[in-house]
Amino acid sequence: MSASREAGTDARPTAGAGRPQPLGAVPPATPGRRVFALARPRAGAHTRAVPTGVLLLLALAVLLVSMAASVRIGTTDVSYADLLRTIGAHTGLDVAALPPLADSLVWELRIPRVLLAACVGAALAVCGAALQAVTRNALADPYLLGISSGASTGAVAVVVLGLGAGSLGVAGGAFAGALCSFGLLMLLLGRNGLDSVRLTLTGVVVAQLFTALTSLILMASGDGEMMRAITQWLLGSMTPARWDAVAVCAPVTAAALAVLCARATALDSYAFGADTAASLGIDVRATGTALLVVTSLMTAVAVAAVGQIGFVGLIVPHLVRFLVGPLHRVLLPFSALLGAVFLVWTDALARVAFTPQEVPVGVFTALLGAPLFLLVLRKRGQW
Repeated sequence: MSASREAGTDARPTAGAGRPQPLGAVPPATPGRRVFALARPRAGAHTRAVPTGVLLLLALAVLLVSMAASVRIGTTDVSYADLLRTIGAHTGLDVAALPPLADSLVWELRIPRVLLAACVGAALAVCGAALQAVTRNALADPYLLGISSGASTGAVAVVVLGLGAGSLGVAGGAFAGALCSFGLLMLLLGRNGLDSVRLTLTGVVVAQLFTALTSLILMASGDGEMMRAITQWLLGSMTPARWDAVAVCAPVTAAALAVLCARATALDSYAFGADTAASLGIDVRATGTALLVVTSLMTAVAVAAVGQIGFVGLIVPHLVRFLVGPLHRVLLPFSALLGAVFLVWTDALARVAFTPQEVPVGVFTALLGAPLFLLVLRKRGQW
């Protein structure tokens, strides 16, 4: 197998040179320009001896075991028996509850934190897989379009200006900011379509603009304590994770994942180019815009819950694509499960690596993700 095929690239020139390319299209190859695209789904490209359903159940089991193990990890050890007793006591089973302090530690701190890490990891990984398909850009992740920066600006504005209360209010502000950044992105791109390079560069511009706006809002607040807390949150912090944040993030992530899975065929069609997708009856620009709005919503609730966490949406889809292939009906659910496992264990590491000091989980995802990112570039001949 050639290196280019192994890496999942397709460097063949596409038809339609000189014509405007709609959202998700890859422009024709030109001298001195490399098109960085994902592989086209091929029947039988990844033949598995184990049925997909069995693999999904196995991945789900790994996630559940990882979550149970993560609940135990911290400055205070929690046994599996105590975990089961706590869950039983709070779900109406006839079991003896733990002492109040231990019960609060497990039920109010550890369990919601682990659940939130799983939800955010799943959301970011699925967003990365969807964006890589829509943009046909193997380096796309939820931060490519500046959506996360816009979500951060909206969330910070709600907190600083007192425009909302609780996780739902912050999530609403984050989604409003994400939509503003997405709208600005589309405005800058214009009506004549785009290619992946133009999309990436415009996303960088939008991200920098909203990052600057966030800094201005923080400076204008004049509250040093609030600035320190929000700055740590922007680095990607799971502290404090509460049930109300889980109640917002979990259903939105599940609903958005269901929508994307329902459009798996449309996501697959982007690999063949805009003309082929259109010939299959897909409105390329409208579908791409709708899918980007869905990923904006997922990114917004993730940012509102834990701040900005990078590399999850970039690395996890590549690992899953290597394991199970490029078809999105399989890629999306596996990305959700592996993304959840990845962030659950990364958060556990962040809790205990420098005890009693806790490191923002975004720092560890960057430390773990950067070498893998360079490996992706190296395998694709970009480094």
